[in-house]
Amino acid sequence: MTSIAIVEYGMGNYHSVERALRHAAPEADITLTGDPEIILKAERVVLPGQGAMGDCMRTLEQAGLVEVVLEVSRNKPLLGICVGEQMLFERSEEGPTQCLGLFPGDVRRFRGELFDSAHTGVDRLKVPHMGWNAVRQCREHPMWAGIEDLTPFYFVHSYYVHPEDPSLTVGETDYGVTFTCAVARDNIFAAQFHPEKSADPGLRLYRNFVDWKP
Repeated sequence: MTSIAIVEYGMGNYHSVERALRHAAPEADITLTGDPEIILKAERVVLPGQGAMGDCMRTLEQAGLVEVVLEVSRNKPLLGICVGEQMLFERSEEGPTQCLGLFPGDVRRFRGELFDSAHTGVDRLKVPHMGWNAVRQCREHPMWAGIEDLTPFYFVHSYYVHPEDPSLTVGETDYGVTFTCAVARDNIFAAQFHPEKSADPGLRLYRNFVDWKP
């Protein structure tokens, strides 16, 4: 039985993630926890995130889980979701805030003419980016197994990651700009979209995480 710890630190859509994981992998031992010992013993770890980056990093630190997440990132499959993806990078414009620094790059807000409040055309884009959007798979990865290229996933966000290393990008989406929406390296996979809100494709992604052997 695969053991999976969902890192609970006060800033995430935890119960929706837990329900989706249980549905995708009913045989797995899934624990929603802020206990460092349980997280470190789990075979796989999920890092959700929701809300402002500064609040997420502060509450993760207050919960004593920064070093735990860094340790997990070195030796077991780790799945970051939404702000949980953004936290893996060096810094965010939101705040600004220093992040975990696992990946080189930063987190940027949607900006440009199409997002400007002074832009009155019918093509003006709202921030946050909210709703279904197609994900372009930039390269093959086991986490994409059984998921067709350009499958729509559900997004809710105002910021997006900008990796310094293009090889980190495994998925991208268009919303006024083309932005990275999924990254991967070694035992880490992270996505800006919400698999738990993305119907069958999201459940398949969670199933793939349970089966993934980095």
